Amino acid sequence: MRRSSLLNQEQDDTEVNLTPMLDVVFILLIFFIVTTSFVRESGIEVDPPQASTAEVQSQASILIAITGEGDVWVDKQPLALSALGPVVARLQAERPQSSVVIQADKSSRSGRLVEVMDKLRQAGVDKIALAAQQP
Repeated sequence: MRRSSLLNQEQDDTEVNLTPMLDVVFILLIFFIVTTSFVRESGIEVDPPQASTAEVQSQASILIAITGEGDVWVDKQPLALSALGPVVARLQAERPQSSVVIQADKSSRSGRLVEVMDKLRQAGVDKIALAAQQP
């Protein structure tokens, strides 16, 4: 009888307590989630023109890309120019403090850029910026 109680006591002493390790794992998970920065993308890679006076804009949350061929992309989706106004108006209603940044490829036509800006103004967007690279 004494021998079986001694074996049970040894088994209890050899168990590994995983609770502190799980606590540390969850704390690290929360840390990485909180410190992760999310980068917004327009959905297509463009080569913006260079400007020595380009400034970083912190509130740019709606990105519109214009490719060299004149295609318009918003939220990783190609859009027809006629659908641009309602889509951007909906996005801006969801995020009222956001501004719109147009990322036009340096080989795109300026006429296409003016058409996009006109559609945005018709949709009621008043905070519009153009993306450029610093040399």
